Order: sequence, then structure tokens, then C-alpha cells
Amino acid sequence: MDIPAKPLRHLARLTFVAFLLTFIASRTLVILIMSRKVPDLFLHLGGTHVHHLNYGIFLLSTVAAVLLFAKLNDAQRSVCALLYGLSMALTFDEFGMWLHLGGSYWQRASFDAVVVILSILGLLAFLPRWQRLRAHHFITGGVLLIVV
Repeated sequence: MDIPAKPLRHLARLTFVAFLLTFIASRTLVILIMSRKVPDLFLHLGGTHVHHLNYGIFLLSTVAAVLLFAKLNDAQRSVCALLYGLSMALTFDEFGMWLHLGGSYWQRASFDAVVVILSILGLLAFLPRWQRLRAHHFITGGVLLIVV
């Protein structure tokens, strides 16, 4: 299936925005719950706290199944891109917890993973086409790579 470059860039931008906004919303909501500014919205099953990375995993699985088994139009692919970004953010927001099989929600590994994913999505979404790259693009990319 050959998809033109413009829709791919559009899908990458949707994924980037959904990922970024979901990450910010997730962290904000956790802070508000922990500071008791909003009620405890965490799901508990049989005394076990269900972390939001689980919602992300189930949603990632659903999006993958839809993309594999359904014939989608552009609007439906856009919805999948948004859901993909949302589910990736829910999952990688707690990356440190599943990497280390426990520990604090505030692990540095989670934030680092989110920065790396946002960087990759940002490149896919906003990098000019290869034919249009100039020296200043490579210099900027090199500086960003060193910073990250």
C-alpha cells in the first residue's frame, strides 16, 4: 500500500500532538490526585491499583488490530494516529515502572523515554523532506542530539 508523504506527515503530527497532550494531562492529573485537589480517580481491582500504562497497552493492541485488519479511509487513519499517540503516552509515562518492574512513578527513566519518543515523533512530523535538507538542518539536528 503506497501512501503519499503528505498524509504520513499529517498522521505523524497528530500522533505527536496526542502524545504530548496526553503526557501533560497524565502528569497533571496524577499531581492533582496526589495533592488531593481532585478525587482519587485511580482504578483499583481487588485492592490492586491498575496503572494507566495498562490502559495504554490495551489501547495500543486495539489500534494495532484495527490497522491490521480493517480497510481505513483517511479520517479513520487520523483517529488511529490520535489514539496511537494517546496510548503511547499512557504507556511510556510509566516506562520506568515497567522497565524496573515497580518503583516510583516519578522515575527519571520514564521522563527520558518520553523525551526520546517526542524527539523521534517531532522529527517525523516536522523534519523537511530529505531532498530539502540543508546544512543548517544538520547542525540543528546535531545540537539537539548532543542536548538529548
